[in-house]
Amino acid sequence: MTLETLLESVDLGENITVRVAEAAGFGEEDRYRIGIAVREGLINAIVYGNGEKRGKKVHLTLELAPEKFVIHILDEGMGFDINAVPDPTAEENLLKNSGRGILLMRSFMDEFAVVRGRTGGAEVVMSKRMPEQVRA
Repeated sequence: MTLETLLESVDLGENITVRVAEAAGFGEEDRYRIGIAVREGLINAIVYGNGEKRGKKVHLTLELAPEKFVIHILDEGMGFDINAVPDPTAEENLLKNSGRGILLMRSFMDEFAVVRGRTGGAEVVMSKRMPEQVRA
């Protein structure tokens, strides 16, 4: 789906993702974690990736594979180097906001990566393994 570069789009993207996760059989705790990860990814795409420029879009793709739920969040910005993001757990960064969203996405999802988007920008690709009862 294509979302507008508005903070209101964050709720829409999160709600749709959580509904898909619920339909796929994820429990409440996993749905919460998936929702927070998507929320953080969308906020980063809107604020940092697209610089809150209304003419740019955020592309959210949800993929239910047999083994995992894969989420792609693509912005239309300049892209960034994930290794240049400060570690929010380092003593000197504890009071800074930078890097917390990435920390949450990494912590709440089973796989997390940032790649160069096919049309530029940054693409967050993260996934959560499907629940055992669904895979069985």
